Amino acid sequence: MRCDMRRGKAVQDIQGRVWVFGDNIDTDVIAPGAYLDAPMEETVKHVLEAVRPDFPAGFQPGDIITAGGNFGCGSSRETAPEALKTMGIGAIIARSFARIFFRNAVALGIPVLQVERSPAGFSQGDIIRVNIEDPAVLNLTTNETIPGIPLYKDILDIIRVGGIIPLMKEISEARNKPNC
Repeated sequence: MRCDMRRGKAVQDIQGRVWVFGDNIDTDVIAPGAYLDAPMEETVKHVLEAVRPDFPAGFQPGDIITAGGNFGCGSSRETAPEALKTMGIGAIIARSFARIFFRNAVALGIPVLQVERSPAGFSQGDIIRVNIEDPAVLNLTTNETIPGIPLYKDILDIIRVGGIIPLMKEISEARNKPNC
């Protein structure tokens, strides 16, 4: 007999202010190497400052990054998505993601969505609503909807519970319950 597990809450209708970035934003720009040994509180003060000097000071928890292709390319620096999560990123929307960055972001429970027309469909400061379960982005500023590419169920399960570690804890707890 298999135990039924609740796989976290729905991850939809994430709403926030947009920060627009271009193509090939690498992990060295997201989390600069000069701050790799610094405490995370110091690292987040420098996230993306090489391409947007106003980002660290202007970012507000819940804000959403939109980017072009290959977001998170470069090294497999786990500090990059960790810094974004620590800052309180609402979601990351991109035309494409570097494979390792995408995996690390999902493992941390960061809502990520691939869309075909980013960042051209967004302007700095737009307010958008993201639904990664029924993949779409509604630009509330322009009233335009941009379709997203569906995520696999397993990826959604990880994001719903806040990352791979909370998911593993949930699975372990479910297996330790009677009648499992």
